[in-house]
Parts: sequence; structure tokens; C-alpha cells
Amino acid sequence: MSSALSNIVAWSQRLLCEVLTRGDFAIDLTAGNGYDTLMLAQAVGTQGKVLAIDLQLPALKNTARRLAEQGVQVHSVVNPDSSLVCGVSLIQANHADLKKWQVPSPRAIIANLGYLPGGAKELVTRSETTVAALKTGCELLACGGRIAVVVYPGHPGGRCEAAAVEGFFDALDVSRFEVLRIQVTNRQQAPFLLIASKLV
Repeated sequence: MSSALSNIVAWSQRLLCEVLTRGDFAIDLTAGNGYDTLMLAQAVGTQGKVLAIDLQLPALKNTARRLAEQGVQVHSVVNPDSSLVCGVSLIQANHADLKKWQVPSPRAIIANLGYLPGGAKELVTRSETTVAALKTGCELLACGGRIAVVVYPGHPGGRCEAAAVEGFFDALDVSRFEVLRIQVTNRQQAPFLLIASKLV
């Protein structure tokens, strides 16, 4: 079990909660088992909106179940032209297709890369689709908002994706974004966090 210091997912959630208030809009690019989606939903409250995306149906089912257990309003969305309503909207799609959906500017975006815990380990996020999703996310992000990505270099293909994500964050315009990296430096295969705050 991770200590409080090295729990990278907890750091990502904490740093996003700093900029979220009731009624805000947030995006989870990798719904997974719903932990990040639930955090966002609790942060924005019943008057806020969360869009959670995952390509795998089991992930969306797990997320929907976790949210329902906590009394969070859940909606399934299949039409990119649909208007989002309060609560959590679940979309089965590739996060690289985020630009197809008509969404307002989010205050927070989160992604937890790698594979679905408890799912097939060969089904992993890929560098090209992840970077495409991050590019769209940064374009949409509201000023003062943050985008957080937990990167897992330890699984097959993880190092390649990690390098691509690092390159994306390194190239962000310094006049528009401030980027922070949190890493357990004495564990080379440990997950790490990249988080960017949009200044203007």
C-alpha cells in the first residue's frame, strides 16, 4: 500500500480539487473503475457536470456502479451533439475523440494511464491517442484550470507513452502554462504525475 507521500493518484486528485468549486465542469479522460470520476463529481457537487470517457464498456459499468453507490446522478451519452446535464455523463469512446463532443471549458481534466485495474492488461492507453486527447484538453481548459496525468512507465509500452506525454508537457507554452512533475525519484518504474495549470 502506498504511503501518503508516494500516492501519486492522491496528489493528482488533491491538486485538481484546489481549483474546483461547486457548479464547475470537469473531465475524466480515463474513467477506469470510477475513482477519479467520483472525486470530480464530489468536488463539483450536484449542480456541477462531469464528463467521463472510456473505450471499455466494463470500465463504464464499474464507474456507473461506483457513482450510483454514492448517490451521484449518472447519464449515458451517445450523441456528440447532446448537451451535458448536471451529474456525470459517461461516454464509451476513445479519449482522442474528445474534440468531437460539444463541451464547455473544463476547470479540471484528469487521466490515469495504463490499463484497467482488474481488466485485460494488454488493453492499454497508447501514446498517440493520449497525446491527442491532452492536446484537445489543453485547448479546452479554462484559464486557471488544471490538467493532471498519472503516467505508468512500468507496463509494456508504458515507457514509450511516458516519453510522449513528457514531451507534450515539456513543449507547452511557458507563457500560457505552468507545469509540475511529482515523482518518487528512487523508484524508476513507479508512476509519476504531470500537471499543468493554464495561466491565460
